[in-house]
This record gives sequence, C-alpha cells and structure tokens, in this order.
Amino acid sequence: MHAPALRKLRRVAQAPRLLRALIRADEVWLTALAAFVGLLAGVCVVAMTRGAMLLHRVIFGLEGEGQLSGLSALPPLRALAGPIIGGLALGAFGLLIARLTRGSSARNRPVDPIEANALHGGRMSVRDSLVVAGQTLISNGGGASIGLEAGFSQIAAAFGSSAGRIFRVRREDMRVLVGCGAGGAIGAAFGAPVAGAFYAFEVVIGSYSLVNVAPVALAAWCAVAVTRRFGAISPAVSIPADDPLTVLAHAHGWADATLIALPTALLAIGIMKGVAATERVFGRLPLPPLLRPAAGGLIVGALAIYTPSVLSAGHAAMRLVFDNDWGLGYATLLLGLKIVASCVSIGSGFRGGLFFASLYLGTLAGNILGGLLSLAGEQALSSASCALIGMSAMAVAVIGSPMTMICLSLEMTGDVAVSGDVLLASVVSLLTVRRFFGYAFATWRFHLRGESIRSAVDVSWMRTLNVARMMRREVKTLRPDLSIGAARRLYPLDPTQCLVLTSEDGAYAGLVTVAELHAVEHDSAAPVSELAIHQDDMLLPDMNVRDAIALLERAEADALAVAESRESRRVIGLLTEQYALRRYAEELDRTRRELAGETRAARRTFAFGPGMRREGRRDGEEAGK
Repeated sequence: MHAPALRKLRRVAQAPRLLRALIRADEVWLTALAAFVGLLAGVCVVAMTRGAMLLHRVIFGLEGEGQLSGLSALPPLRALAGPIIGGLALGAFGLLIARLTRGSSARNRPVDPIEANALHGGRMSVRDSLVVAGQTLISNGGGASIGLEAGFSQIAAAFGSSAGRIFRVRREDMRVLVGCGAGGAIGAAFGAPVAGAFYAFEVVIGSYSLVNVAPVALAAWCAVAVTRRFGAISPAVSIPADDPLTVLAHAHGWADATLIALPTALLAIGIMKGVAATERVFGRLPLPPLLRPAAGGLIVGALAIYTPSVLSAGHAAMRLVFDNDWGLGYATLLLGLKIVASCVSIGSGFRGGLFFASLYLGTLAGNILGGLLSLAGEQALSSASCALIGMSAMAVAVIGSPMTMICLSLEMTGDVAVSGDVLLASVVSLLTVRRFFGYAFATWRFHLRGESIRSAVDVSWMRTLNVARMMRREVKTLRPDLSIGAARRLYPLDPTQCLVLTSEDGAYAGLVTVAELHAVEHDSAAPVSELAIHQDDMLLPDMNVRDAIALLERAEADALAVAESRESRRVIGLLTEQYALRRYAEELDRTRRELAGETRAARRTFAFGPGMRREGRRDGEEAGK
C-alpha cells in the first residue's frame, strides 16, 4: 500500500477528537475503553479455544467436547500422525506468511506484550500478533505439548495496544491497555478474573498501582463474562473437603508445602534450560527451519502412542491427577514424558507457551513428591493437595507471578483455606528461582535473544537516554605537548572546569582539570600531558545512562570525554557524572510517578477541576492532534 493511502487509512482509523480528549483526561472513560479491550480478549479466548478443539476433533477423531490430553488412549496412527501434520501445517503457514510479507518493512519478529511494555511503550502490531495467534492455534491444534496462552494473550494485548493508538492515549495508559488485554485473556481462559488481573499487574505491566485497578479489573471481569456466556470455561479443580490442607495450623502441612515447592522450583529451572538446549539441538539438525516442527511432531507423536496426556496443554490430564491417586512409578513416567514433549515442542519451533503446560507438570511433580513424603511417613496432606502445591510452585517458577497463582488456586478450588500453603509454596518457589536462575521463562527467552529486560517495567527511557543526548558538545581542548604555563594563561583558575587533551588529528589523549593545572607544585615548562588522567577511559555516544554512570564510577572520574568510536578516539563531547546522575534521577522519579498514578491524577485535577473543565478539555483535544 502506498504511503499516502496508508496515512489516509490511519486518519480514518482515529477516533473522534472529543472522545480522544475525554479518554486522555478522565480515568472513567479510560476504564470504559479497558472494558471493551476485555470483551475483545474474551472473544479471542473463545475463538481460539473452540478452534483448537475443532482441530483436535478433525485430526485426532475426538467426539463431543472431550479434551485431547484426558483420553486414555488414541489410535497409534492418529497419535503419531497428528503432531506431524501440525508441524507440516505450521511450516506451510510460515512459508505463506514469508511470501506475503516479502519486501515489507514489517518486523521479522513479533513483539511480546512484556517486551512491548518494557521497551516500546506498549506499541504492538495487530498483524504480527495475528500471525502468532495463528501459529499457536496450529501448534496446539496439532497436539504439540504447549498451551494456547501465548496466542490469545498476544492478540488480546495487541488489540489493547491498537485501541490505545486509535484513541491516542498516553504512554503509561497504553501500557495499561496492553496489560488489560493480556490479563483479560488469561483470566478468561480459567474463568478467574482476579488471577487475570494480577497476571496483568505482575507479568505484563510490571507493577501494581491503585489507579490502574479499575481498568485492569474491569477488563478481566468482562473477558470472563464473555467466556461464561459462550461456555468456554474449563471445569474447576476440586479439593476434598476433609483435606488436611484446610487445617492451617497443621505444622506438617507447612513443612510438606516447603518440601514440595523447593524441588519443584529446581525442576522448573531444569525444564527452562532444557527448552534452550533442545532449541540448540534442533538448530544443528540438517533440516530446513520449516521442517523442524514436523521432526519435533514425530517425537511428540511417538510419545503420544503410549499416553495422549503429553498432547496439548494438559488441562484434562491435570484434572485426572487431582481425581486419582496414581502410583509413584506411573506419575514419574508421565512427568518425564511430558517434560520431553514440552521441550521438544518448543525447541523444534512449535509456537506456544509453557505456562499452561507447567500446571500439568506441577501437578505431577506435586503428586510424586507427596508420594515420597508418604513413604517417609511425613506426609500430612492428601495427594490432591500435594498436586495443587506442586502446580502453584511450578507455575510461579515459570511465569514469575506468585499472586497470580495464589488467586488462581483460590478461584479454581473455591476454598479459601488453601491460601496458606499455596502462598508458602509460591514464595519458596519464587525465591529459589531468583537465587539459582534469576529468570522466569519469558524473560529467559529474552535473555537468550540478547535482551537484558527481566520484567515489563518500562525501561525504554534508559535506552533512549544515552550519552549522545546528555553530553556537552562544546569541549575545551588542549594539545598534549603544550606547556603547563601556556595552558594556565589560556584557562584561568576554575575548580569545576575540565579540559580535554587531543592530538593534531583530534584523537583523545586524556583529561586535565583546571584546578590541577594551576597547582603550584607543577613545573610551568613541563608539557600538559604529564597531568593527563583517564587516557584509556572514554564514553561512547550510544551508551545508555546506566552504562555511562557505571563507567564513571569504575574510572572514579567526575567527567569523561565522549569519543566517536574506540577506533578513531575523536572527541565529540564531554559528560559529567553529576549531570548524568541528575538526569537518571529525574527519569526514575518520572517513572515512579507514572507507576503510582500521580501523573494521571494531576491531569484529572487540571482537566476537570473547579472552573477549568472547558479549558482542560480543549487542552486535551490539542494534545490529541
């Protein structure tokens, strides 16, 4: 599409100016927009869930509304062929997308909601996200051992970002709308609005703020309402009423929760590393990238011949763990097969998430560890309770969101008494992963790509606030062979001034402070180069503020010269530590005020305060232009 036509289309897509101004100035209107995003998220969950179930019926011959992983057996040919067909379909879909986008300026890699909020101010591409949703649907529909959450949270978050662009909301509000979409999708998937809201806060937005409660909570509630209307909610997990977990004062119950959570978290670390190792193995295979999912599907299908529980996310199989007290040997076998299937599915190129699969993995791990405690005569909880604790610990380790899993456990079981042990297990798991690994699964994937983000907290300002923006370009220079006496005559005493030594070709040769230049103990006839300091320490223009401050600290310097590059050493500016620290503090304070909602409250006071309603609305309209 030509650029003028594209600009015209974008103008048509903009909301009316008055409505844009209202949403920018009043949180009630922003909350209404968030509710609409939540409705879209619910629709995405219903559409993708039913689409996946339809593919399961077509490929695997399921009847009725049964779920794939809950089957006791599948015909061997269907079990083997299903994931292979899914892998081939995924490769063909990728080839089609590559041909359709050939010559396009679109990104080669879609932006994840966490990455969007951390680095891009919440801006996401709906087109790229639709591709991710399609890939996830094909992968899960073909039986790959992954969940749908990566698809419908991606597309729902993209719809939130698109709504923000249409109404031209501010950067912090755009990030909230992205969280509303992703959180609404997760809440809708389980019929758990509170868990969905906390998922938005902990995983996608990166912080909890009182002023953001209304839009996020209403978006999650609307998403769940849509799925309840269309009947797409998975049955809740039930815990026996006489379970020892309900006795909160039971000392052995707390001990069991800790003994289950700790090894489960270590197992989660192993699984996350296993996914990366599997990707490296498949990357070395002499196969075209588009055929690797089919190769992975062959392995998954071979495992599915023994048990279909390795297929798809495993929700139905997870409920079987709660309803049956399986033996240690069988549960251990299922856990190993599911781990292999999940690692192979993601490592071979199937698209999807590990969050939903981690719930089934966690229930199996909890069941096994509970059985070991029972053999040791130390178990105080039922197998269902151990499975619930393992599920929470594994999911917290994978997504790094303890309050999400605590609320999800409460909403799934309907039993407030489970909160104590689930809370303890979640905390133990979180601390274990932070101590021995340092990443959740999503941030671990970013790390493997070379990104340094560990959460969705907005750090994009840190990358844009670089040395080139902060440095002072007017630099006072001296030649290194100039005498100290001549330099004193050129630059009178000024304790705060710093001079840069440069050679004839402009190459950096060190710094000299004017105070040191005028020190009486120095010989006036000696060259200035004898006073040079930090000859090998220099800043580069693309360094961000954090790296610049770190280098200034290591060099123990009050200021450093900025060189065009390390090779040329041509000086283009000077940056002082005092100014860098001040700019860093200013940006941190701005971010803190945005997270606390102070900026939105200030805008509301200005726009709708006494006697200023009309002026504020007009100002909001101008800001939306």
